[in-house]
Amino acid sequence: MTAAQTVAGSNRRRAFWSGKGAGLIDRWIYVFTAASFVAIVLAGFVPDSFTEVAAVQSGERPPFPLVLHIHALLMGSYLLLLLSQTLLVATGRVHLHRRLGIAGMVLGVALVVVGFILVPTTYHLMVAAAAAAPAALKGEMDAGLAYAENILLVQTRMGLMFAIPLILGLRARAADPGFHKRMMILSIAVPLQAGFGRIPWIPTTMPDRPISPDLYVLMAIAPMFLWDLVRNRTIHRAYWVWLAVGLPFTVAVHGLWDTSFWHAMAKIVMGG
Repeated sequence: MTAAQTVAGSNRRRAFWSGKGAGLIDRWIYVFTAASFVAIVLAGFVPDSFTEVAAVQSGERPPFPLVLHIHALLMGSYLLLLLSQTLLVATGRVHLHRRLGIAGMVLGVALVVVGFILVPTTYHLMVAAAAAAPAALKGEMDAGLAYAENILLVQTRMGLMFAIPLILGLRARAADPGFHKRMMILSIAVPLQAGFGRIPWIPTTMPDRPISPDLYVLMAIAPMFLWDLVRNRTIHRAYWVWLAVGLPFTVAVHGLWDTSFWHAMAKIVMGG
């Protein structure tokens, strides 16, 4: 390669980073991330829903509680709203984005409330099913209940890691739009574990250890994070805040997972 070709290549790269190419990715990387979140949830929940509905119809499991249907409706609405909001910003319709922000606040609050109703509801259904199980299935049901108690750790972290970044993101919507948009996307990243956990064809460390769910969350936000890193040559503070909020909960989940202390504590907390 000649010196002239080297200079020309360098100039093209410089033009890309300072021109329309980088600006295009700046706008659409958030749309891509939000769309990938929707795809993850659909890949996990659509096949699983068919399986679970068939189990209800055959009498293999009790009907779903109403709060579960409400939660599913709210979560689907929130994900679609997130995708719509990123599309509106990418296409320059910021005024509509701001109007829809009210809906995001309402959905966010409703998701937190319903989520913390859903967790004990599903746990008590498991307790009732274990108590009513025939003796031949007693061991299997007890193992399932112990796993459900471990999942309580993950569900609690999901709820907190949704609520706290959501609040921080909403508070910064006027003063720091860059922080706002990243935190709104990161707020839903940890709850994606519920979708990943229902995709049967991906490797998993569950039910032994909750390692793979954490890795899949990092993989889901990687495109946005890596573009930020390459584009700005630094880690945006939104990721540091998200890490600082989530690290204590993550340490707690891994430290308490499947310990006798946690199983006893879960029964006390849930009133089981």
